Amino acid sequence: MNKNKVVIAALISALMVGCGDTPNSDESVNVASLSKPNFSAMTDVNEKKAAFFAYLMPSVKQENKRVTKERDFLLRIKAELDAGKSPDSEEIDHARRLSKMYSVSFTGDGVTDTWLSHMLLRVDVLPKELVLSQAANESAWGTSRFATEGNNYFGQWCYRKGCGLVPLARNEGSTHEVAVFESAYRSVNAYFMNVNRNSAYAELRELRAAQRRAGKPIEGTKLAEGLIRYSERGNAYVTEIQAMIKHNNKYWSQG
Repeated sequence: MNKNKVVIAALISALMVGCGDTPNSDESVNVASLSKPNFSAMTDVNEKKAAFFAYLMPSVKQENKRVTKERDFLLRIKAELDAGKSPDSEEIDHARRLSKMYSVSFTGDGVTDTWLSHMLLRVDVLPKELVLSQAANESAWGTSRFATEGNNYFGQWCYRKGCGLVPLARNEGSTHEVAVFESAYRSVNAYFMNVNRNSAYAELRELRAAQRRAGKPIEGTKLAEGLIRYSERGNAYVTEIQAMIKHNNKYWSQG
């Protein structure tokens, strides 16, 4: 077995552990410390895909677990309000922290039905097939300069001088850089927060909420319609992501 296949086997083993009902309390640490395969050295397309998805899948699962925990808290508070019970001071403090995290105004009125409605639009899961297809597209299957040097799998930008890597083809007058992350997990985390907070993806969040109201699974192909502003390519980008989701369908059932 060659080195690449040894790495892939280890990643798939970690992925299967992450699928269990009783996650390791140190899972986020384990996810952040997974060894990154050399995707550029892989010449077999199926081998590269399997390695790429196995490498990032645990991070996606960890983020969805975090978001689900936050959403469950909000739903519990909503149930309390519906029952005529006011949240206690500890719940209010936690609500305030989440409000700041998700860039939703927390006014003097505190936890209200309106506030909860705004929060529940933002605090929700993202389907793995959507996240992983975008990661593959934006990072050229983990081989881009920004992925290899900066653990950036989604093309996230930053705007403070020295905050990341300067694009070689940056337009004259532009000042943005491509963010650098300490691990792939941090890149996935930043992507989740970007999609769940940024006004550019409000349509995606509305599509997700509509799926919730209809009692349907949160489905990546549909949500991709809300990514029209993620790329200058607009509709062509959305169509490409949807095609990637469908083409790689066999991988989504593995984790």
